[in-house]
Amino acid sequence: MEGFGDENASVVSPVARWEHDAWRMYRFYLDKATPHAVYRWIGTLVIVAVYCSRLYYVRGFYIIVYGLGVYIVNLLSGFLSLLVDPEHEHADGPLLPTSCSDEFKPLIRRLPEFKFWYSFTRAFIIAFAMTFFPVFDVPVVWSVLLCSWTLLFVVTMGCEIRNLIRYKCILFNIGKQRYSGKKSPASTNVSCMA
Repeated sequence: MEGFGDENASVVSPVARWEHDAWRMYRFYLDKATPHAVYRWIGTLVIVAVYCSRLYYVRGFYIIVYGLGVYIVNLLSGFLSLLVDPEHEHADGPLLPTSCSDEFKPLIRRLPEFKFWYSFTRAFIIAFAMTFFPVFDVPVVWSVLLCSWTLLFVVTMGCEIRNLIRYKCILFNIGKQRYSGKKSPASTNVSCMA
């Protein structure tokens, strides 16, 4: 926005200043939530539960559910795919190991976890808001949409999982591996004598 850092800029309207301050506060709390993955996902599950209960209550909006499902499959595909496919592209950065003697390099995702969570949550909030407008309640055959989405999910996830298996990627890294090292002979003798 103009006028927030420039001393010679014209005076900014109160609405623009309020909008800027609201955006900064939103980004501040979003940045503070970044390291708290468990709490973020719990909050998202609450939003998903509210959305599902709303759908159960209104019994409609199948086209919104289908669009949301396709978007989630797209997000999952980005979350489970490699940043650089070693078979087709050569990267300047870290690569996956090709033999047992290579150093372990974890999966570098095309879509990081935080962006995946943010897009996932935002999609459910937008879909929830759309259920309040009857113009989006288009009459469709829900069974055809379900079959179409299931086929899309199986084909997409099958390709992504085959790639992960082919390149021996580890999906979830639960912290750094710790090595205990060798025990000294003196410590084993002391424990045997006690």
